[in-house]
Amino acid sequence: MKTKSSFRCQECGYATARWLGKCPECEHWNSFVEEQDASAATAAAGRGRRPLTDFSSEVTTLEQITLAPARRTATNLPEFDRVVGGGLVEGSMVLLGGPPGIGKSTLMLQVAEGLCRGQGSGLYISGEESLQQIKDRAHRMGVQAPNLSLVSETELSRMTDIIDKVKPAFCVVDSIQTTYRQDLASSPGSVGQVRECAAEFLRLAKSRGITLFLLGHVTKEGDLAGPRVLEHIVDTVLYFESEREQLFRLLRSHKNRFGPTHEVGVFRMTPKGLAGVASPSEIFLSQRTQAPGSAVVGSLEGSRPLMLEIQALVARTHFGFPKRMVTGLDYNRTLLLIAVLEKRLGLHLENEDVYVNVVGGLRVKEPAVDLGVAVAIASAHRNQALDPHTLWIGEVGLGGEVRAVGALPLRLMEASQLGFKRAVVPQQSLRDSARECRAMKLEIHGISTVSEALEEVLALERQATL
Repeated sequence: MKTKSSFRCQECGYATARWLGKCPECEHWNSFVEEQDASAATAAAGRGRRPLTDFSSEVTTLEQITLAPARRTATNLPEFDRVVGGGLVEGSMVLLGGPPGIGKSTLMLQVAEGLCRGQGSGLYISGEESLQQIKDRAHRMGVQAPNLSLVSETELSRMTDIIDKVKPAFCVVDSIQTTYRQDLASSPGSVGQVRECAAEFLRLAKSRGITLFLLGHVTKEGDLAGPRVLEHIVDTVLYFESEREQLFRLLRSHKNRFGPTHEVGVFRMTPKGLAGVASPSEIFLSQRTQAPGSAVVGSLEGSRPLMLEIQALVARTHFGFPKRMVTGLDYNRTLLLIAVLEKRLGLHLENEDVYVNVVGGLRVKEPAVDLGVAVAIASAHRNQALDPHTLWIGEVGLGGEVRAVGALPLRLMEASQLGFKRAVVPQQSLRDSARECRAMKLEIHGISTVSEALEEVLALERQATL
């Protein structure tokens, strides 16, 4: 049979006869991969001209639709249930992505154990590991799930036949990149294969009422591998992430049709599997020392406040160009804060190496930690320790102003429970939440600029020497 090749964008699925550096449809760079197609007729049959989702219905008014509450099943993993909105909805499809070795399969085994207790039978379809490997991991973790069936399979039609035969309440597919359709000539993991297989799994989940999990790979940039349409098809998108070689894992919700988005769950890797961390702030601050360059910030992940330690180190450079190393924070934003300290506060960092780290291996993207990063760098530069009982909250602008942040009472309540005595916060946020803040057992200082924050540092130093 005569074959031909085409190039398809992994982000949007745009096809072209030749390779392009930039996709004209979605404007992503280096996103085209070559696909081997069979004859035009076979390729058309493979793609099927079917819609990715088919939920056709008669025209009806909003008032005529009967609202049925979503039936949720808890997994007995509080951190996981927190992220998905209190439990898994029957007939939903969940995409879980993460780098290799992060613990996706481990997490799914524990979720499967919990669902077997609440939903009944389950099916685990593996395309990457043998059944012996899965059994060995389950034995090591102490997983007890007699109603969980295992099978190794990668071909889509055989997988659907197995699901129809077993009739599970939930199904785990590990992974979507190894699943393929025989009538498609492209290789497993290609744009066409991932799109069509995911669409078939969605139809299966909705028609059978099965809770279906798809495990997915990520690229070196941290994005889910495959076409962007994959994230649009599923109901929930979860990312499992961690800094390399760290014990803590963060489960983030980037999309959830049945619950809140951007929620986060914290896990710790143990010999028995993943253990949820109910109070992560206490663990992240447990080994804190009173050293120059250490500041505690009040971050917010979803609806969960996290008290994190920012550590900074400033040392004279031995090179012509000073070094800037950042772990756990956005690199460019940290450079912005260094520039603000140099220009607005007169700190001479042009001949200094600056190192900044978030303790615990977490990645923080919220700008509310800016103030803590700035005072930590200033503290390290002056070689003077900050007050260990003070919390720093605020976004820093290019003019040196400290801007308002959201959910200030929630952050302060967490700090109060952890024993902090005072907090330095944006003046605008303090005015907006004056009533709630007055009830806090904290000494709260409102500031408008970074220079005022350093004045607070000097005032606290004078109090400590008295």
